[in-house]
Amino acid sequence: MNKPRETDLYGPVKSFLEDQGYVVKAEVGAADVVALRGAEPPVVVELKLAFSLALFHQCIERLKISDDVYLAVAHKPGKAFHRAVRSNTALARRLGLGLMTVRLSDGLVSVHCDPGPYAPRKNTKRQDHLLREFARRQGDPNDGGQTRAGLVTAYRQDALKLAVYLYEVVASKGADVARETQVARATVMMRDNHYGWFEKVDKGIYGLTPEGAEAVRIAGRVLGAP
Repeated sequence: MNKPRETDLYGPVKSFLEDQGYVVKAEVGAADVVALRGAEPPVVVELKLAFSLALFHQCIERLKISDDVYLAVAHKPGKAFHRAVRSNTALARRLGLGLMTVRLSDGLVSVHCDPGPYAPRKNTKRQDHLLREFARRQGDPNDGGQTRAGLVTAYRQDALKLAVYLYEVVASKGADVARETQVARATVMMRDNHYGWFEKVDKGIYGLTPEGAEAVRIAGRVLGAP
């Protein structure tokens, strides 16, 4: 079987556009494909075998010619390509570009999005979560750009408050821990034991595990405590 070439995409894309009433020509100026239908603005398509940043750069450059610009990429089987299509479709929408894939085995052209102005829909739940996390976070304990590993969240800060209290006072009732630390969800957090720091020693009473004690000691060293 011959190795696919970018030119293999042209026939299916040309037929797809011609079926919609366009007159199609290849390699007009800097564009891979140009399609005209009556007095409408030209449709420009850039052909590539795979997604790349260079492809998006090319398509953005073509927006100087027309508002109707598509990137066309060879379809590949598998979940990885499906994920790539989904993420690159989102990117194309944000850039005002269209995206189509071409299945070279039978010439099927699938349009995943059309060019047009991007009007994002805000996710109010995610926004609320972001604002709550911002408000609850004490100080600015992380470095911008760091990986998720070791990230200090408001939840972790609250859990550390509980651990410090139990380290100093030993096993206590959940209600007492909540009152003294001012962490309202103390009992739930100790029961869920997300970090492995807490253990239930009796009904409604929680103590600190060795892992929890070590977390407190590490935090003390980081903060310069004796």
